[in-house]
Amino acid sequence: MTKLTHIDEQGRAKMVDTTEKSVTERRAIASARVLMSARTMSAIRNHTTPKGDPLGTARLAGIMAAKRTHDLIPLCHPLPLTHIDVRADLQETGVYLESEVTTRAQTGVEMEALTAVSIAALTVYDMCKALDKRMTITDVRLEVKTGGKSGDYQRETNTKGTS
Repeated sequence: MTKLTHIDEQGRAKMVDTTEKSVTERRAIASARVLMSARTMSAIRNHTTPKGDPLGTARLAGIMAAKRTHDLIPLCHPLPLTHIDVRADLQETGVYLESEVTTRAQTGVEMEALTAVSIAALTVYDMCKALDKRMTITDVRLEVKTGGKSGDYQRETNTKGTS
């Protein structure tokens, strides 16, 4: 069985000691979807949402969130993020969000990438809730992780339905 690194001998949560880990380049890509009505999608497409540009605002919110992950998730290390990109794409059934985060550090950036798309999705919801309270945030997941001792990870198919 794999030993949990965030639990001490007494079963208490602890922050992982990364002192002896090598500084390497780490990258993670995460994605999420916000499903919504055709009316809401039309308002986004036509730039007529009541609160302004939900996709642009979501991109900025995601970037800000990635930088604050260690403030939001108790056992995450503060990391010197060297690149954050959040993309928002209006698709057939809603908004597809994808974040990419990079660092050179002793621990990975999976949580930063996941936090970025989660907050971006919540921002889309907030910006459009006056039009559609039935929106659904779904498929928040890690797509790619590179670097570090545990090796690389690539999801077989992402939420866009491609490899």
